Amino acid sequence: MTTPIQSAVPFLGIFAESKPTKVEDAAQQFESLLIHQMMQSAWDSAPGGLDEDDSGSEGSVMRDLACQQFAQMLAKHGGIGLTRLIVKGLSSKGQDSQTGR
Repeated sequence: MTTPIQSAVPFLGIFAESKPTKVEDAAQQFESLLIHQMMQSAWDSAPGGLDEDDSGSEGSVMRDLACQQFAQMLAKHGGIGLTRLIVKGLSSKGQDSQTGR
């Protein structure tokens, strides 16, 4: 048995707005990868050799995993805005190809 609210949800467009697209997912993964690479570069070039003590040890593996998770969460929640720009750019390209421009 469905409630009136459940039957009205498709008409409100809630699913269409909150459901991420494949383009958005790919753009978010790309942004996450970029953030992770920037963080790794910062760790590697830090003065004082922050990586000297745990080079090749479990500490560096844990740091890498933590950086990766942080980058994924940051990208998922807006990140540096790259996901939005990519999705906007690709969706405008798709509209231009459909209209013949």
